[in-house]
Amino acid sequence: MKLSELRAVPGSRKNRKRVGRGIGSGTGKTSGRGQKGQKSRSGGKPHPWFEGGQMPLYRRLPKRGFTNIFRKEYEIVNISQLANLGMKEPITPDFMKEKGFVRKVGSVKILGNGELSEAVTVHAQKFSRAAINKIEKSGGKAVTVQ
Repeated sequence: MKLSELRAVPGSRKNRKRVGRGIGSGTGKTSGRGQKGQKSRSGGKPHPWFEGGQMPLYRRLPKRGFTNIFRKEYEIVNISQLANLGMKEPITPDFMKEKGFVRKVGSVKILGNGELSEAVTVHAQKFSRAAINKIEKSGGKAVTVQ
């Protein structure tokens, strides 16, 4: 066998269907779309969530609640994460970002999950009441930054 003798298997390659090319082609006039109706028109296809005229799911479900567009999202850090550091100097949001505790520096909230053994000064945008109590009980300070 030579490269020049290679042939496709008979019946594996078909010519494309040329629609709308006269009555003798078998797909002339209506081009295989039948007569009239939505599917015969160009672009005649309902959107994927169309349910055949039945009341759509997105209209059957009740509307609930509302979204506060002014809500402030906080990055959360627990006291247990800070306890493992064993730091003497103040812990700031920049330092927390450096350590990989938070992604954004501008919105850090410290929660009171865990225990502190050493006195640490913690700077953050917000603290939970339990976190403030635990930080001050260990002899540290909770400083709120803007």
